[in-house]
Amino acid sequence: MSRLLGGTLERVCKAVLLLCLLHFLVAVILYFDVYAQHLAFFSRFSARGPARALHPAASSSTNFSRPNATAPSSGLPEAPSARPGPTAPVLPPCPDLPPGLVGRLLIEFTTPMPLERVQRENPGVLLGGRYAPPDCTPAQTVAVIIPFRHREHHLRYWLHYLHPILRRQRLRYGVYVINQHGEDTFNRAKLLNVGFLEALKEDATYDCFIFSDVDLVPMDDRNLYRCGDQPRHFAIAMDKFGFRLPYAGYFGGVSGLSKAQFLRINGFPNEYWGWGGEDDDIFNRISLTGMKISRPDIRIGRYRMIKHDRDKHNEPNPQRFTKIQNTKLTMKRDGIGSVRYQVLEVSRQPLFTNITVDIGRPPSWPPRG
Repeated sequence: MSRLLGGTLERVCKAVLLLCLLHFLVAVILYFDVYAQHLAFFSRFSARGPARALHPAASSSTNFSRPNATAPSSGLPEAPSARPGPTAPVLPPCPDLPPGLVGRLLIEFTTPMPLERVQRENPGVLLGGRYAPPDCTPAQTVAVIIPFRHREHHLRYWLHYLHPILRRQRLRYGVYVINQHGEDTFNRAKLLNVGFLEALKEDATYDCFIFSDVDLVPMDDRNLYRCGDQPRHFAIAMDKFGFRLPYAGYFGGVSGLSKAQFLRINGFPNEYWGWGGEDDDIFNRISLTGMKISRPDIRIGRYRMIKHDRDKHNEPNPQRFTKIQNTKLTMKRDGIGSVRYQVLEVSRQPLFTNITVDIGRPPSWPPRG
C-alpha cells in the first residue's frame, strides 16, 4: 500500500515539475517578445529626436483648431494651390475677312450730325477714340491720323461713318486729330508726321498708320483699313474725280503704311506749305525705296467727299513742282527725323484724341510774276 502511494506521489511531483517547467518556458518567451517590442518603440522614438532638432519650428505648439492657425513650415517649397487665380480669356485671332461687313454704303451729308448722336451710336469706343474687338485679337494695332483745322462739321460726319466701319472691320485702333494751331498756311504732311510721333508716344504698339483727310468717307466697308506688305492707297476713286484715279502716281486722300514702311521713306516731307504736292513727293519716296503701292479693287475703293470752301490759308504752293522733282535729293534730310513742333494741348475726347500743335511758319516765297 505504501509502495503504491509512493509511486503515485512521484508521478504527481513529476507532473508538477513539468508544469512548472512549461510555465517557465512560456514566461521566458513572453518576456523576450515584450522586450523586443519595447526595444523597437524606443528605437523609433530616439530616431525622431534628431529630426526635431533640425527643425525647431516643428516642435512649436500651434493650435490648428483656430480658424487663422497655419501649419508650421517644413522648410520645403510649398505645393501650388489647387485653385489657380483668375486669368484673362485667350481670344482667337480675328478673321482676315470679318463676317459682319455690309459692303456698299449709302453716304450722305444732309442729315444734321450732332456729336452727342455719334457718341450714342458708338458706346464701345473708349475715351480718346480707342477701340478693340471684344471677341477676337486683331493682327495689327492701327492709328488713324487726321490733319485738321477748322473742320468740325466734317469731323462729325467722319466720326459718324468711320467708327462703325472700323468696328465692323474688327480693328484695334485709335483716332488722332492733329490740329494745326494759328492761321498760318496749312501743312498737311508735317501734321501727319506729328501724328505718327504723338500716337507712338501714347501707345508704342501701333504698327499700322492710316493717314486720312477729314472730308473723305469710304463708300464700302470691305475697303479694309489695314497695312500690308506694301504701302496702301485706299482712296482710289473719289466722286470729285468721277470715281477714277486722276493719274497713275496719285497717292492723296487716304493712305496706309506700316511703321517700318513709314520709317523706311523717312516719313513725309515737312516743307510743303499750302495745297498740293506732298502726296506726289510721298509717291516718289515710296518708288525710290523700291516699294510698290497696293490698291483695292476700284469697286470698293470709292469715296465721297464732303463739300467745303477752300481754306484761304491753304492756297497752292508755288514751289511744289520744283520740290517734287527733287525728292531724291531732299528725302534724306527732310522727313520724320527733321520735324520740329510744339505740342500745345492733348485732349482725349469721347470719340477721338485731339492734339493741338504749333508747327511753325512757312518760309517767305518770292512774289510770282
